[in-house]
Amino acid sequence: MDYTTHYSSPIGDITMASDGNALVGLWFDGQKFFADTLAIEHEERPDLPLFAETRRWLDIFFSGKAPDFTPPLAMRGSDFRKRVWQTLLEIPFGQKMTYGDIALRLGCRSAQAIGGAVGHNSISLIIPCHRVVGTGGSLTGYAGGIDKKAWLLEMEKHN
Repeated sequence: MDYTTHYSSPIGDITMASDGNALVGLWFDGQKFFADTLAIEHEERPDLPLFAETRRWLDIFFSGKAPDFTPPLAMRGSDFRKRVWQTLLEIPFGQKMTYGDIALRLGCRSAQAIGGAVGHNSISLIIPCHRVVGTGGSLTGYAGGIDKKAWLLEMEKHN
């Protein structure tokens, strides 16, 4: 059984999902692949302590600061995707990495495969897929929309 609640951010409403112990999803409402890892059977539970911790993380993040903690995460996906998402967790606040850099780091020959994994990240923001850019720093795909990606990168750059 999964549990959900909602958060209002400066750039759109967010749905959070938990298995009761860890965060399994954090999506901008309506984004590409919205709720793709959410169990069919789920219920609204805004009172979960994990959701309070995640709200605190989001409040710090949207105030323009790097949170000094990470809520417990349960990544749902293939081993390859989990390796990519783990790499994303290592990109510091205010920094960027290219799809090609990630491919090199993981010994993967395909930046496109990396792009697919990044695009299916179900725990947006905390697993910072918005920090992944194309060659030369170009803003390419973001499941939440390029406008949100640009806003997030600008916010992090100025803090």
